[in-house]
Order: sequence, then C-alpha cells, then structure tokens
Amino acid sequence: MQAPTFLKRDDVAEAELLMRSFGRAAGLEAAERAESSRNIGNALQFCRWRQIERLILFLSAPQVTGTVH
Repeated sequence: MQAPTFLKRDDVAEAELLMRSFGRAAGLEAAERAESSRNIGNALQFCRWRQIERLILFLSAPQVTGTVH
C-alpha cells in the first residue's frame, strides 16, 4: 500500500475526526464525500477527499507498510 501524498495538516485532522466518528466506516464516509464533491463539479474537493480516504485506509492497516527506520 502506498502512502498518500500532498496532505495538509487539516486533512490529517479530518481523517482522525472521521475515524473517531465513523470507526471502520470512516473510509466509506470519505469516499461518499469525494463522490458528492465530484457530482457537483468540485474537482479540488474530490481529490482532497480521495486522499483523506487513502490516508484512513493507510492508518487502518493492521501491519506496518514500507520501510521502518
């Protein structure tokens, strides 16, 4: 699994809030928000929510991925 890129501090905080609020369904919530943004033509918010969705999946992984230093 590849780590998300181009995240802002607010995006990380948003991912944490979704994880606390929605638990295991946080990734689905972020995906739904991305879809809603795409449906109204907001490409920037669509991309932002997709990155947040990827971050949630990355943080929810049961094992460490990538190089551990």
